[in-house]
Amino acid sequence: MKILTKKRVLAAAALLVAGAAAVAYAKLNSEPKTPPLKYRASAVDTGSITHTVTATGTINPVALVNVGSQVSGTVVELEADFNDRVKKGQVLLKLDPTIFNAQVGQARASVASAQASLRLAQASFERNKQLVAQNFISSLALDQSQRELEVARANGQLARAQLDRALADVNNSVIRSPIDGVIIKRTIDLGQTVAASFNTPNLFQIAQDLTKMQIDTSVSEADVGALKDGLPARFVVDAYPNREFNATMRQFRLAPNVVQNVVTYNVVLDVANEDELLKPGMTAQVRLVVDNRPKALRIPTAALRFRLSEEEQEKERKALADKQAKEPANTAALPPPEDDFALQNTGATARMFKVYKLNAKNEAQPVDIRIGLSNFRYTEVVSGDLKVGERVVTRSLAPAKDM
Repeated sequence: MKILTKKRVLAAAALLVAGAAAVAYAKLNSEPKTPPLKYRASAVDTGSITHTVTATGTINPVALVNVGSQVSGTVVELEADFNDRVKKGQVLLKLDPTIFNAQVGQARASVASAQASLRLAQASFERNKQLVAQNFISSLALDQSQRELEVARANGQLARAQLDRALADVNNSVIRSPIDGVIIKRTIDLGQTVAASFNTPNLFQIAQDLTKMQIDTSVSEADVGALKDGLPARFVVDAYPNREFNATMRQFRLAPNVVQNVVTYNVVLDVANEDELLKPGMTAQVRLVVDNRPKALRIPTAALRFRLSEEEQEKERKALADKQAKEPANTAALPPPEDDFALQNTGATARMFKVYKLNAKNEAQPVDIRIGLSNFRYTEVVSGDLKVGERVVTRSLAPAKDM
C-alpha cells in the first residue's frame, strides 16, 4: 500500500514538472523576438558645431630688422650681445678706423691741391683776359685758360665729394641700432673681419617688440574661400602643450606658394605676447574659427557617408517602386543623394543628403535632409524628418561568425 502511494506521488510530481516546462515553452514562443542589431547608430541631438581651418605656421616678431655694414674692416669693439635690449642710435660695434682715417687725410689733401689749382687757373684766366684786351695774345689762348679754370673747378668738386665719402666711411665704421628692440641674433665676434665687397653682411638681427608677435602660416587653396580678416584663431606650441593661445587673422597674402603642384597661401595672424612666453621661430598649430552654430540640430558626420549594401538597396528600390505604383499621384520623386561629402562650410546654400534612421524594428529607414555647417565630427541638419533623440545609422555591423 505504501509503495503504491509513493509511486502516485512521483507520478504527480513528474506531471507538474512537465506542465511547467510546457507553459514556459509556450510563453517563450508567444513573446515577440527582438531582431538583432545590424547597424551602429548615434542619437540626434542639439549642440555646438564649429567649422575650423587648420594650418601650421611659424611665430615671428612683427618687426624684424637685419643690421649690416656698408664698409669692410676688423671688429675692434663689440658693445652688444644676444638678448640685449638696445635703443635707437646705440653703438653695437666698431670697426678698425685706421684705414678710414687715412682715406680722410688723403681726401683732404686732394681738396687742398684742387683749391690751389683752382686759384692758379683763376689768376691765369684773369691775366690772359687783360692781355687779349690789349691784343698781346690771341683769343685762342683765352679760351684755353677758361677751359683750365673750369677743369680746376670740377676737380675741386670731385675732391670734396671724395672727402665726404671718406667721412661717411668713418661714420659707417661705427654700427648703431636703427630701432629700439631686442637683439635675437648676432653673427659677428670681436676680431672678426667684416667683408662688404659684394653684399651687405648681416651682423645683428633686432626684434622691435617681442610683446607683439605674428604667425606666418600656409593655408591650402581649398580653405581660402572661407577666410576673411579679423577671424579668431586658437593655436598651440610644443613648448606649452597644455595651453592654448589666442590669435586674430590680420592679412591674407595673394602671392601663391606652389610646391610640387600643391598651392598654398600665406596667412598672417596677430598674437599678443605680453608675458613673452612665445619665442621667435616656434612652430604653431593653428585653428582658424571660420563659423560657429551654438545650438544646431546635429548628427554625426559619419551618417552622411553610410550607404546600404547592394542587396538592401535593391529591396529599398523595389519598396519605393511598389509605393509609387500604388500612389502615383501623391508620391514625389526623391531627390538623388550626393555621394561625395565635402567637409566645408556651405553658408546659406544647404545641400541635400540621404541618411538612415532606425525605426522601432531596428530597420534602416531613409530620410532626406538638407545640411548646413559641417566638420569632421558633426553636421548641422537644416531641414528633414529628424528629431532630437532619434537614432541615425553611422555604419553596418559585421555579422557574427559561427564558432
